[in-house]
Amino acid sequence: MRKTLRATAAPVFAAAFVLAALSAPANADTTPGTTESDADIAAEWQTVWDTYHFTDTTPPAPDSGRSRVTNSISVDIDSPMPLTFYKYSNFNNHLGKNPFLKRVVTHKEWREAPATYRNLTAIEEIPYEGTIVVSKTHAQQRLHPDGFYYETDSWSQPNVVTHQKIDFSPLPGGKTRVTENLTFEADSSLIDFVAANGTASHQQLQEALKEAIESGEL
Repeated sequence: MRKTLRATAAPVFAAAFVLAALSAPANADTTPGTTESDADIAAEWQTVWDTYHFTDTTPPAPDSGRSRVTNSISVDIDSPMPLTFYKYSNFNNHLGKNPFLKRVVTHKEWREAPATYRNLTAIEEIPYEGTIVVSKTHAQQRLHPDGFYYETDSWSQPNVVTHQKIDFSPLPGGKTRVTENLTFEADSSLIDFVAANGTASHQQLQEALKEAIESGEL
């Protein structure tokens, strides 16, 4: 039963996202993302960065109408830690593991010791009532190979902010435990749904990456 619930989490989450996003003041795009240039997407990333300051981890004010929830999920992968870290943290390896993820556009990459920074946009194309709704998640990823962890802050419609810290720990027998610490921030009316279904979607991705890494696909 648990496997079945995970398998259906992403489609259910996506369908509910579409309903929420289409009812928001700034509607989701219904034009497939392939029609946009990387420069257009980079400009949108910059606008979101300037408007929402999504790397700010300050908790919402009590009267803001927004709330946050933090969850933690783990998976054990039969692969050595350094190799697992580099495969798991490469978002291009998530293509095909998330059923709707079509592209990852990296706008800028640079190093500020000890971390490597990446500004990027993940583009999902979600079927909805005979059309395709494009969901863009604008993010900044910071990789810390010296400590075997990475952080990602992101924004997506309908004004959902996430803060993630993903830790990699060695286990006996050359295995690795990957722990995702996920903080979701959204309007208070949506936060329970966003946190529950967002966490389930991350669990599904964890299992898909585990299978791909262990099988040698990645």
